[in-house]
Amino acid sequence: MKTINLHNTVYDLVRTAPELKGILHDLGFTELTAPGMLETAGQRMTILKGARLKGIEVPVIVQTLRDNGFEVSGLTDADSQPEPMDSCPDQKTADAASFQKIPRIELLKGYLTRLKTGDDLSEIRNEFVREFQDVDASEIMHAEQELMAQGTPLQEVQRLCDLHSALFHGATRAEKLARAEEAVQQSLADRNQGLETAASGSSRKEQAARLMHTEGHPLQTFTRENEALTEKILEAGMHPGPSRLAELRDTAVHYAKKGDLLYPLLKVKYGISGPSDVMWTVDDEIRDTLAALDQVLVQDRNAHWETQVEAVLQRMKEMIYKEQNILFPITAQHFTESEWQQIYRDSRQYPVIFQVTPATWKEAEADRPSDVSVLSEGVVRMHGGTLSVQELTAMLDTLPLELTFVDAADINRYFNEGPEMKAFKRPLASLGRKVYSCHPPKVEPMVRHIIREFRNGTRDEVAVWAEKGGRPMYVRYLAVRSKSGEYLGTLEAVQDMTFAKEHFLRNTQS
Repeated sequence: MKTINLHNTVYDLVRTAPELKGILHDLGFTELTAPGMLETAGQRMTILKGARLKGIEVPVIVQTLRDNGFEVSGLTDADSQPEPMDSCPDQKTADAASFQKIPRIELLKGYLTRLKTGDDLSEIRNEFVREFQDVDASEIMHAEQELMAQGTPLQEVQRLCDLHSALFHGATRAEKLARAEEAVQQSLADRNQGLETAASGSSRKEQAARLMHTEGHPLQTFTRENEALTEKILEAGMHPGPSRLAELRDTAVHYAKKGDLLYPLLKVKYGISGPSDVMWTVDDEIRDTLAALDQVLVQDRNAHWETQVEAVLQRMKEMIYKEQNILFPITAQHFTESEWQQIYRDSRQYPVIFQVTPATWKEAEADRPSDVSVLSEGVVRMHGGTLSVQELTAMLDTLPLELTFVDAADINRYFNEGPEMKAFKRPLASLGRKVYSCHPPKVEPMVRHIIREFRNGTRDEVAVWAEKGGRPMYVRYLAVRSKSGEYLGTLEAVQDMTFAKEHFLRNTQS
Protein backbone atom coordinates (compact mmCIF):
# COMPACT_ATOMS: atom_id res chain seq x y z
CA MET A 1 0.00 0.00 0.00
CA LYS A 2 1.14 3.57 -0.75
CA THR A 3 1.40 5.87 2.26
CA ILE A 4 0.24 9.47 1.98
CA ASN A 5 0.11 12.35 4.44
CA LEU A 6 -3.05 14.46 4.28
CA HIS A 7 -1.07 17.48 5.51
CA ASN A 8 0.90 17.56 2.23
CA THR A 9 -0.40 19.68 -0.64
CA VAL A 10 -2.74 18.16 -3.18
CA TYR A 11 -0.20 19.05 -5.87
CA ASP A 12 2.60 17.06 -4.21
CA LEU A 13 0.35 14.08 -3.53
CA VAL A 14 -1.01 13.87 -7.08
CA ARG A 15 2.45 14.26 -8.63
CA THR A 16 3.57 11.29 -6.53
CA ALA A 17 0.43 9.23 -7.16
CA PRO A 18 -1.43 10.48 -10.31
CA GLU A 19 -4.38 8.13 -9.70
CA LEU A 20 -5.29 10.28 -6.67
CA LYS A 21 -6.66 12.96 -8.98
CA GLY A 22 -9.59 10.81 -10.07
CA ILE A 23 -10.22 9.50 -6.55
CA LEU A 24 -10.36 13.01 -5.10
CA HIS A 25 -12.61 14.15 -7.92
CA ASP A 26 -15.11 11.39 -7.08
CA LEU A 27 -14.96 12.38 -3.42
CA GLY A 28 -16.13 15.90 -4.33
CA PHE A 29 -12.94 17.76 -5.22
CA THR A 30 -14.30 18.35 -8.71
CA GLU A 31 -12.27 21.52 -9.30
CA LEU A 32 -9.05 19.49 -9.51
CA THR A 33 -9.78 18.47 -13.08
CA ALA A 34 -10.13 22.08 -14.23
CA PRO A 35 -7.18 23.21 -16.38
CA GLY A 36 -4.36 24.61 -14.28
CA MET A 37 -6.11 24.07 -10.93
CA LEU A 38 -3.69 21.41 -9.69
CA GLU A 39 -0.61 23.48 -10.59
CA THR A 40 -1.93 26.64 -8.94
CA ALA A 41 -4.45 26.32 -6.10
CA GLY A 42 -3.40 22.69 -5.64
CA GLN A 43 0.03 23.86 -4.56
CA ARG A 44 -1.52 25.74 -1.62
CA MET A 45 -4.37 23.38 -0.71
CA THR A 46 -4.18 20.23 1.43
CA ILE A 47 -6.80 17.47 1.41
CA LEU A 48 -7.74 18.34 4.99
CA LYS A 49 -8.20 22.04 4.23
CA GLY A 50 -10.21 21.23 1.10
CA ALA A 51 -12.39 18.78 3.06
CA ARG A 52 -13.31 21.49 5.58
CA LEU A 53 -14.08 23.98 2.79
CA LYS A 54 -16.33 21.52 0.96
CA GLY A 55 -17.85 19.89 4.04
CA ILE A 56 -16.51 16.41 3.31
CA GLU A 57 -16.02 14.24 6.41
CA VAL A 58 -12.42 13.20 7.02
CA PRO A 59 -13.27 9.55 7.97
CA VAL A 60 -14.99 9.17 4.59
CA ILE A 61 -11.85 10.43 2.84
CA VAL A 62 -9.61 8.09 4.87
CA GLN A 63 -11.78 5.02 4.18
CA THR A 64 -12.03 5.82 0.46
CA LEU A 65 -8.26 6.17 0.22
CA ARG A 66 -7.75 2.84 2.02
CA ASP A 67 -10.25 1.14 -0.30
CA ASN A 68 -8.09 2.33 -3.21
CA GLY A 69 -4.84 0.98 -1.79
CA PHE A 70 -3.54 3.97 0.19
CA GLU A 71 -2.43 4.12 3.82
CA VAL A 72 -3.00 7.48 5.56
CA SER A 73 -0.28 8.80 7.91
CA GLY A 74 0.12 11.83 10.16
CA LEU A 75 -3.60 12.05 10.98
CA THR A 76 -4.49 13.31 14.49
CA ASP A 77 -7.76 13.34 16.37
CA ALA A 78 -8.00 17.10 15.86
CA ASP A 79 -7.87 16.61 12.09
CA SER A 80 -11.15 14.69 12.19
CA GLN A 81 -12.96 17.37 14.22
CA PRO A 82 -15.12 19.91 12.36
CA GLU A 83 -13.65 23.39 12.26
CA PRO A 84 -15.43 26.09 14.32
CA MET A 85 -17.67 28.29 12.20
CA ASP A 86 -15.88 31.51 13.23
CA SER A 87 -12.37 30.18 12.64
CA CYS A 88 -10.56 32.65 10.35
CA PRO A 89 -13.60 33.46 8.19
CA ASP A 90 -11.63 35.80 5.92
CA GLN A 91 -8.97 33.19 5.24
CA LYS A 92 -11.61 30.52 4.62
CA THR A 93 -13.32 32.78 2.10
CA ALA A 94 -10.01 33.47 0.37
CA ASP A 95 -9.11 29.78 0.27
CA ALA A 96 -12.50 28.86 -1.13
CA ALA A 97 -12.23 31.57 -3.79
CA SER A 98 -8.78 30.42 -4.80
CA PHE A 99 -10.07 26.88 -5.11
CA GLN A 100 -12.94 28.02 -7.31
CA LYS A 101 -11.41 30.65 -9.62
CA ILE A 102 -7.80 31.10 -10.71
CA PRO A 103 -6.34 34.38 -12.07
CA ARG A 104 -5.15 34.21 -15.66
CA ILE A 105 -1.49 34.64 -14.67
CA GLU A 106 -1.78 31.70 -12.25
CA LEU A 107 -3.28 29.54 -14.99
CA LEU A 108 -0.45 30.45 -17.35
CA LYS A 109 2.11 29.64 -14.65
CA GLY A 110 0.38 26.29 -14.22
CA TYR A 111 0.78 25.48 -17.90
CA LEU A 112 4.45 26.48 -17.87
CA THR A 113 5.06 24.43 -14.72
CA ARG A 114 3.56 21.37 -16.42
CA LEU A 115 5.91 21.86 -19.37
CA LYS A 116 8.76 22.00 -16.88
CA THR A 117 7.75 18.66 -15.36
CA GLY A 118 7.51 16.99 -18.77
CA ASP A 119 3.76 16.94 -19.49
CA ASP A 120 2.78 16.53 -23.13
CA LEU A 121 2.81 19.84 -25.04
CA SER A 122 -0.20 18.97 -27.24
CA GLU A 123 -2.32 18.03 -24.21
CA ILE A 124 -1.46 21.24 -22.38
CA ARG A 125 -2.09 23.28 -25.52
CA ASN A 126 -5.56 21.75 -25.93
CA GLU A 127 -6.42 22.79 -22.38
CA PHE A 128 -5.00 26.25 -23.01
CA VAL A 129 -7.14 26.70 -26.12
CA ARG A 130 -10.27 25.70 -24.17
CA GLU A 131 -9.57 28.21 -21.40
CA PHE A 132 -8.19 31.18 -23.33
CA GLN A 133 -9.60 33.00 -26.32
CA ASP A 134 -6.35 34.94 -26.49
CA VAL A 135 -3.40 35.87 -24.32
CA ASP A 136 -1.54 39.13 -23.98
CA ALA A 137 2.24 39.29 -24.44
CA SER A 138 2.70 40.89 -21.02
CA GLU A 139 0.83 38.00 -19.35
CA ILE A 140 3.31 35.50 -20.77
CA MET A 141 6.26 37.62 -19.62
CA HIS A 142 4.78 38.10 -16.15
CA ALA A 143 4.15 34.38 -15.79
CA GLU A 144 7.76 33.60 -16.65
CA GLN A 145 9.07 36.31 -14.33
CA GLU A 146 6.91 35.08 -11.42
CA LEU A 147 8.17 31.53 -11.95
CA MET A 148 11.73 32.83 -11.59
CA ALA A 149 10.77 34.92 -8.56
CA GLN A 150 9.33 31.78 -6.93
CA GLY A 151 12.55 29.84 -7.37
CA THR A 152 12.50 28.38 -10.88
CA PRO A 153 16.13 28.69 -12.08
CA LEU A 154 16.74 31.12 -14.92
CA GLN A 155 18.44 28.33 -16.88
CA GLU A 156 15.26 26.24 -16.64
CA VAL A 157 13.10 29.04 -18.02
CA GLN A 158 15.64 29.61 -20.80
CA ARG A 159 15.61 25.91 -21.65
CA LEU A 160 11.83 25.93 -21.95
CA CYS A 161 11.68 29.22 -23.85
CA ASP A 162 10.93 27.56 -27.20
CA LEU A 163 8.25 25.34 -25.65
CA HIS A 164 6.59 28.39 -24.13
CA SER A 165 6.27 30.10 -27.50
CA ALA A 166 5.03 26.85 -29.07
CA LEU A 167 2.32 26.64 -26.41
CA PHE A 168 1.00 30.14 -27.09
CA HIS A 169 1.63 30.09 -30.86
CA GLY A 170 -1.31 31.64 -32.67
CA ALA A 171 -3.09 32.82 -29.53
CA THR A 172 -1.53 36.18 -28.75
CA ARG A 173 -3.69 39.21 -29.34
CA ALA A 174 -0.97 40.86 -31.38
CA GLU A 175 -0.80 37.84 -33.65
CA LYS A 176 -4.54 37.83 -34.21
CA LEU A 177 -4.37 41.51 -35.04
CA ALA A 178 -1.70 40.81 -37.65
CA ARG A 179 -4.17 38.51 -39.41
CA ALA A 180 -6.94 41.09 -39.38
CA GLU A 181 -6.41 43.43 -42.32
CA GLU A 182 -9.20 45.76 -41.33
CA ALA A 183 -7.65 46.28 -37.92
CA VAL A 184 -4.35 47.23 -39.50
CA GLN A 185 -6.05 49.68 -41.79
CA GLN A 186 -7.81 51.22 -38.81
CA SER A 187 -4.48 51.53 -37.01
CA LEU A 188 -3.05 53.38 -40.00
CA ALA A 189 -6.05 55.67 -40.02
CA ASP A 190 -5.50 56.38 -36.34
CA ARG A 191 -1.91 57.33 -37.05
CA ASN A 192 -3.01 59.88 -39.65
CA GLN A 193 -4.96 61.60 -36.88
CA GLY A 194 -1.77 61.97 -34.86
CA LEU A 195 -0.38 60.25 -31.82
CA GLU A 196 -3.36 61.08 -29.61
CA THR A 197 -4.69 57.54 -29.96
CA ALA A 198 -1.69 56.01 -28.21
CA ALA A 199 -1.67 58.72 -25.57
CA SER A 200 -5.34 58.19 -24.77
CA GLY A 201 -4.91 54.50 -24.08
CA SER A 202 -4.81 52.51 -27.30
CA SER A 203 -4.01 48.88 -26.67
CA ARG A 204 -0.61 47.32 -26.95
CA LYS A 205 -1.51 45.41 -30.10
CA GLU A 206 -2.76 48.56 -31.83
CA GLN A 207 0.41 50.44 -30.90
CA ALA A 208 2.60 47.62 -32.22
CA ALA A 209 0.69 47.47 -35.51
CA ARG A 210 0.89 51.24 -35.92
CA LEU A 211 4.65 51.32 -35.35
CA MET A 212 5.31 48.32 -37.60
CA HIS A 213 3.56 50.19 -40.40
CA THR A 214 5.31 53.51 -39.76
CA GLU A 215 7.81 54.08 -42.56
CA GLY A 216 11.36 53.89 -41.22
CA HIS A 217 10.38 53.07 -37.62
CA PRO A 218 12.77 50.59 -35.91
CA LEU A 219 9.93 48.09 -35.39
CA GLN A 220 9.23 48.18 -39.12
CA THR A 221 12.88 47.43 -39.85
CA PHE A 222 12.97 44.62 -37.28
CA THR A 223 9.80 43.15 -38.79
CA ARG A 224 11.10 43.33 -42.37
CA GLU A 225 14.32 41.64 -41.27
CA ASN A 226 12.24 38.87 -39.71
CA GLU A 227 10.23 38.48 -42.91
CA ALA A 228 13.44 38.15 -44.93
CA LEU A 229 14.92 35.80 -42.34
CA THR A 230 11.82 33.59 -42.52
CA GLU A 231 12.36 33.13 -46.25
CA LYS A 232 16.02 32.28 -45.74
CA ILE A 233 15.16 29.75 -43.04
CA LEU A 234 12.78 28.03 -45.47
CA GLU A 235 15.48 28.00 -48.15
CA ALA A 236 18.08 26.66 -45.72
CA GLY A 237 15.68 23.95 -44.58
CA MET A 238 15.26 22.73 -48.14
CA HIS A 239 18.89 23.20 -49.20
CA PRO A 240 21.17 23.43 -46.12
CA GLY A 241 24.34 24.15 -48.09
CA PRO A 242 27.37 26.20 -47.00
CA SER A 243 26.14 29.44 -48.56
CA ARG A 244 22.69 29.11 -46.96
CA LEU A 245 24.09 28.81 -43.45
CA ALA A 246 26.57 31.62 -44.07
CA GLU A 247 23.67 33.91 -45.01
CA LEU A 248 21.82 32.99 -41.82
CA ARG A 249 24.79 34.05 -39.70
CA ASP A 250 23.79 37.66 -40.40
CA THR A 251 21.07 36.94 -37.84
CA ALA A 252 23.76 37.80 -35.28
CA VAL A 253 23.43 41.46 -36.30
CA HIS A 254 19.65 41.34 -35.79
CA TYR A 255 20.14 39.80 -32.35
CA ALA A 256 22.88 42.30 -31.48
CA LYS A 257 20.51 45.19 -32.17
CA LYS A 258 17.93 43.69 -29.83
CA GLY A 259 20.59 43.13 -27.17
CA ASP A 260 21.99 46.65 -27.44
CA LEU A 261 18.86 48.70 -28.07
CA LEU A 262 15.77 46.92 -26.69
CA TYR A 263 16.56 44.51 -23.85
CA PRO A 264 18.53 46.91 -21.60
CA LEU A 265 15.96 49.71 -21.89
CA LEU A 266 13.11 47.34 -21.00
CA LYS A 267 14.98 45.97 -18.00
CA VAL A 268 16.60 49.07 -16.55
CA LYS A 269 13.94 51.73 -17.12
CA TYR A 270 10.72 49.71 -17.16
CA GLY A 271 11.62 46.79 -14.87
CA ILE A 272 10.69 44.16 -17.47
CA SER A 273 13.51 41.65 -17.12
CA GLY A 274 12.00 38.66 -18.94
CA PRO A 275 13.36 39.45 -22.43
CA SER A 276 16.88 40.21 -21.26
CA ASP A 277 17.00 37.28 -18.83
CA VAL A 278 15.55 34.65 -21.16
CA MET A 279 15.49 35.69 -24.82
CA TRP A 280 18.96 37.24 -24.81
CA THR A 281 20.55 33.94 -23.77
CA VAL A 282 18.61 32.06 -26.43
CA ASP A 283 19.79 34.60 -29.03
CA ASP A 284 23.40 33.87 -28.07
CA GLU A 285 22.84 30.11 -28.19
CA ILE A 286 21.34 30.32 -31.69
CA ARG A 287 24.17 32.55 -32.90
CA ASP A 288 26.88 30.26 -31.48
CA THR A 289 25.20 27.13 -32.85
CA LEU A 290 24.95 28.63 -36.33
CA ALA A 291 28.63 29.58 -36.25
CA ALA A 292 29.66 26.10 -35.11
CA LEU A 293 27.54 24.33 -37.76
CA ASP A 294 28.81 26.62 -40.50
CA GLN A 295 32.42 25.76 -39.62
CA VAL A 296 31.92 22.00 -40.02
CA LEU A 297 33.75 20.79 -43.12
CA VAL A 298 31.51 19.79 -46.03
CA GLN A 299 32.78 16.20 -45.97
CA ASP A 300 31.85 15.94 -42.27
CA ARG A 301 28.26 17.10 -42.67
CA ASN A 302 26.39 13.89 -41.89
CA ALA A 303 22.86 13.03 -40.71
CA HIS A 304 23.65 14.23 -37.20
CA TRP A 305 24.76 17.59 -38.61
CA GLU A 306 21.51 17.86 -40.59
CA THR A 307 19.50 17.13 -37.44
CA GLN A 308 21.33 19.93 -35.63
CA VAL A 309 20.60 22.31 -38.53
CA GLU A 310 16.88 21.47 -38.38
CA ALA A 311 16.86 22.08 -34.63
CA VAL A 312 18.51 25.49 -34.82
CA LEU A 313 16.26 26.54 -37.71
CA GLN A 314 13.25 25.66 -35.56
CA ARG A 315 14.66 27.72 -32.69
CA MET A 316 15.11 30.66 -35.06
CA LYS A 317 11.50 30.41 -36.21
CA GLU A 318 10.31 30.36 -32.62
CA MET A 319 12.43 33.42 -31.84
CA ILE A 320 10.83 35.29 -34.74
CA TYR A 321 7.44 34.43 -33.29
CA LYS A 322 8.44 35.62 -29.81
CA GLU A 323 9.78 38.89 -31.17
CA GLN A 324 6.73 39.73 -33.26
CA ASN A 325 4.13 38.69 -30.69
CA ILE A 326 5.75 39.22 -27.30
CA LEU A 327 8.84 41.45 -27.41
CA PHE A 328 7.79 44.04 -29.98
CA PRO A 329 4.26 44.65 -28.57
CA ILE A 330 5.77 45.16 -25.09
CA THR A 331 8.28 47.69 -26.40
CA ALA A 332 5.53 49.43 -28.37
CA GLN A 333 3.53 49.85 -25.18
CA HIS A 334 6.34 51.24 -23.04
CA PHE A 335 8.93 53.08 -25.14
CA THR A 336 8.41 56.79 -25.67
CA GLU A 337 8.63 58.54 -29.02
CA SER A 338 11.99 60.08 -28.10
CA GLU A 339 13.34 56.67 -27.05
CA TRP A 340 12.29 55.16 -30.37
CA GLN A 341 13.95 58.03 -32.21
CA GLN A 342 17.20 57.39 -30.35
CA ILE A 343 16.94 53.68 -31.19
CA TYR A 344 16.43 54.69 -34.83
CA ARG A 345 19.57 56.82 -34.80
CA ASP A 346 21.63 54.19 -32.97
CA SER A 347 20.49 51.53 -35.46
CA ARG A 348 22.47 53.31 -38.18
CA GLN A 349 25.66 51.89 -36.62
CA TYR A 350 24.72 48.35 -37.67
CA PRO A 351 25.27 46.88 -41.15
CA VAL A 352 22.38 46.13 -43.50
CA ILE A 353 21.35 42.46 -43.34
CA PHE A 354 19.23 40.29 -45.64
CA GLN A 355 19.18 43.21 -48.13
CA VAL A 356 16.73 45.06 -45.87
CA THR A 357 17.81 48.70 -46.06
CA PRO A 358 16.11 50.72 -43.30
CA ALA A 359 13.79 53.38 -44.62
CA THR A 360 14.03 57.00 -43.48
CA TRP A 361 11.85 57.88 -40.50
CA LYS A 362 10.99 61.49 -41.26
CA GLU A 363 9.83 62.38 -37.75
CA ALA A 364 13.10 61.15 -36.23
CA GLU A 365 15.17 63.01 -38.80
CA ALA A 366 13.23 66.21 -38.18
CA ASP A 367 13.69 65.96 -34.40
CA ARG A 368 17.39 65.10 -34.57
CA PRO A 369 19.10 66.66 -31.52
CA SER A 370 21.76 69.29 -31.98
CA ASP A 371 25.36 68.08 -32.06
CA VAL A 372 26.57 71.30 -30.48
CA SER A 373 28.67 70.61 -27.38
CA VAL A 374 28.12 72.77 -24.33
CA LEU A 375 30.48 73.62 -21.48
CA SER A 376 28.85 74.71 -18.24
CA GLU A 377 29.90 74.50 -14.60
CA GLY A 378 32.92 72.36 -15.40
CA VAL A 379 30.94 69.83 -17.43
CA VAL A 380 31.29 69.20 -21.18
CA ARG A 381 28.03 68.01 -22.74
CA MET A 382 28.66 66.32 -26.09
CA HIS A 383 26.63 64.24 -28.51
CA GLY A 384 28.24 61.05 -27.20
CA GLY A 385 27.75 61.80 -23.51
CA THR A 386 28.76 64.06 -20.65
CA LEU A 387 32.15 64.39 -18.96
CA SER A 388 33.56 66.72 -16.40
CA VAL A 389 36.67 68.65 -17.50
CA GLN A 390 38.65 66.58 -14.99
CA GLU A 391 37.36 63.32 -16.44
CA LEU A 392 37.97 64.43 -20.02
CA THR A 393 41.53 65.51 -19.25
CA ALA A 394 42.34 62.29 -17.38
CA MET A 395 40.84 60.19 -20.16
CA LEU A 396 42.96 61.87 -22.86
CA ASP A 397 46.06 61.50 -20.71
CA THR A 398 45.34 57.81 -20.11
CA LEU A 399 45.30 56.95 -23.81
CA PRO A 400 48.55 55.13 -24.79
CA LEU A 401 49.11 57.77 -27.45
CA GLU A 402 50.97 61.04 -27.77
CA LEU A 403 48.36 63.49 -29.05
CA THR A 404 48.84 66.91 -30.62
CA PHE A 405 46.05 69.09 -31.96
CA VAL A 406 46.74 71.90 -34.43
CA ASP A 407 43.77 74.19 -35.13
CA ALA A 408 42.49 75.47 -38.50
CA ALA A 409 44.88 78.45 -38.28
CA ASP A 410 47.84 76.01 -37.97
CA ILE A 411 48.39 76.95 -34.32
CA ASN A 412 49.45 74.34 -31.71
CA ARG A 413 46.50 74.19 -29.31
CA TYR A 414 46.80 70.99 -27.25
CA PHE A 415 49.20 68.27 -26.09
CA ASN A 416 48.08 65.43 -23.85
CA GLU A 417 50.31 64.21 -21.04
CA GLY A 418 50.27 60.72 -22.55
CA PRO A 419 53.00 58.16 -21.85
CA GLU A 420 55.57 59.04 -19.19
CA MET A 421 58.48 58.91 -21.64
CA LYS A 422 57.49 60.62 -24.86
CA ALA A 423 59.08 59.67 -28.16
CA PHE A 424 58.64 63.25 -29.37
CA LYS A 425 59.04 66.02 -26.82
CA ARG A 426 56.36 68.69 -26.79
CA PRO A 427 57.35 71.81 -24.83
CA LEU A 428 54.32 73.61 -23.44
CA ALA A 429 56.03 76.84 -24.54
CA SER A 430 55.20 75.90 -28.14
CA LEU A 431 51.44 76.15 -27.47
CA GLY A 432 50.02 79.16 -29.25
CA ARG A 433 52.73 79.08 -31.94
CA LYS A 434 52.53 78.06 -35.57
CA VAL A 435 53.06 74.32 -35.95
CA TYR A 436 55.75 74.90 -38.56
CA SER A 437 58.02 76.48 -35.95
CA CYS A 438 58.25 73.08 -34.22
CA HIS A 439 59.78 71.29 -37.24
CA PRO A 440 63.24 71.54 -38.80
CA PRO A 441 63.47 73.32 -42.19
CA LYS A 442 63.87 70.08 -44.15
CA VAL A 443 60.55 68.72 -42.73
CA GLU A 444 58.51 71.91 -42.87
CA PRO A 445 57.57 71.63 -46.60
CA MET A 446 56.12 68.16 -46.00
CA VAL A 447 54.09 69.38 -43.00
CA ARG A 448 52.73 72.30 -45.02
CA HIS A 449 51.79 69.95 -47.88
CA ILE A 450 49.89 67.55 -45.61
CA ILE A 451 47.93 70.32 -43.87
CA ARG A 452 47.15 71.94 -47.22
CA GLU A 453 45.64 68.70 -48.51
CA PHE A 454 43.65 68.25 -45.30
CA ARG A 455 42.29 71.79 -45.61
CA ASN A 456 41.41 71.29 -49.30
CA GLY A 457 39.66 68.01 -48.54
CA THR A 458 41.86 65.98 -50.91
CA ARG A 459 43.17 63.80 -48.10
CA ASP A 460 42.01 62.73 -44.63
CA GLU A 461 44.95 60.78 -43.25
CA VAL A 462 48.69 60.27 -43.59
CA ALA A 463 50.39 57.38 -41.75
CA VAL A 464 54.15 57.09 -41.20
CA TRP A 465 56.29 54.40 -39.56
CA ALA A 466 59.35 55.71 -37.75
CA GLU A 467 61.98 54.42 -35.33
CA LYS A 468 62.91 56.31 -32.19
CA GLY A 469 65.55 54.99 -29.79
CA GLY A 470 65.31 51.55 -31.37
CA ARG A 471 61.54 51.39 -30.84
CA PRO A 472 59.01 51.26 -33.73
CA MET A 473 56.58 54.19 -33.78
CA TYR A 474 53.33 54.48 -35.73
CA VAL A 475 52.58 58.15 -36.49
CA ARG A 476 49.19 59.15 -37.91
CA TYR A 477 48.16 62.62 -39.09
CA LEU A 478 44.35 62.92 -39.23
CA ALA A 479 42.15 65.68 -40.60
CA VAL A 480 39.63 66.79 -37.96
CA ARG A 481 36.33 67.88 -39.47
CA SER A 482 32.90 68.93 -38.19
CA LYS A 483 29.74 66.97 -38.99
CA SER A 484 29.20 69.25 -41.97
CA GLY A 485 32.75 68.58 -43.25
CA GLU A 486 34.32 71.89 -42.20
CA TYR A 487 38.07 71.58 -41.55
CA LEU A 488 38.79 72.22 -37.87
CA GLY A 489 42.41 71.21 -37.62
CA THR A 490 44.90 68.34 -37.64
CA LEU A 491 45.43 65.63 -35.04
CA GLU A 492 48.78 63.90 -34.69
CA ALA A 493 48.72 60.53 -32.86
CA VAL A 494 51.96 58.72 -32.05
CA GLN A 495 51.88 55.15 -30.74
CA ASP A 496 54.78 53.03 -29.53
CA MET A 497 54.32 49.67 -31.31
CA THR A 498 57.02 47.74 -29.44
CA PHE A 499 54.32 45.63 -27.76
CA ALA A 500 53.05 44.46 -31.15
CA LYS A 501 56.55 43.68 -32.41
CA GLU A 502 57.28 41.56 -29.32
CA HIS A 503 53.91 39.78 -29.62
CA PHE A 504 54.55 38.67 -33.20
CA LEU A 505 58.12 37.67 -32.42
CA ARG A 506 56.89 35.37 -29.64
CA ASN A 507 54.31 33.77 -31.91
CA THR A 508 56.90 33.25 -34.66
CA GLN A 509 59.36 31.61 -32.27
CA SER A 510 56.71 29.34 -30.78
